[in-house]
Amino acid sequence: MRDLTEILTSARVVAVLGAHHEPGRAAFYVPDYLHAMGYRILPVNPMLVGRVLWGVPVVARLTDLETPVDLVDVFRRGESLPDHQDEFLAMRPAPRTVWFQSGIRHDAVAAALEAAGLEVVQDRCTLAEHRARRLPPVRE
Repeated sequence: MRDLTEILTSARVVAVLGAHHEPGRAAFYVPDYLHAMGYRILPVNPMLVGRVLWGVPVVARLTDLETPVDLVDVFRRGESLPDHQDEFLAMRPAPRTVWFQSGIRHDAVAAALEAAGLEVVQDRCTLAEHRARRLPPVRE
């Protein structure tokens, strides 16, 4: 796997699985920070379809996205990840990286994704890692 700095600096389009609309929730303020840093954020949450977050309509599933994704930022409980495994693997084109946020791990799902050629980051926060590295905003 590439180091986290390379992952964060090479990504431009981030799908957010479990995106939320409430500002106090990590599934809102983390992608909101990434959006402010220049990433294009594509929100995914079946409970919020029809809303617009970060200037983009929310879709129900990763496979509903019509834009290629560099990184999938996951805000779902670890025990829910097997329910999404086929969805990660069905994305076309495939994302380069699937990132499980802080507190989220599922070694079997991670192994299946890695076996399919995807990078997996577990139990790390994209916001914290971006800030810790003092990375500049993303430029197109």
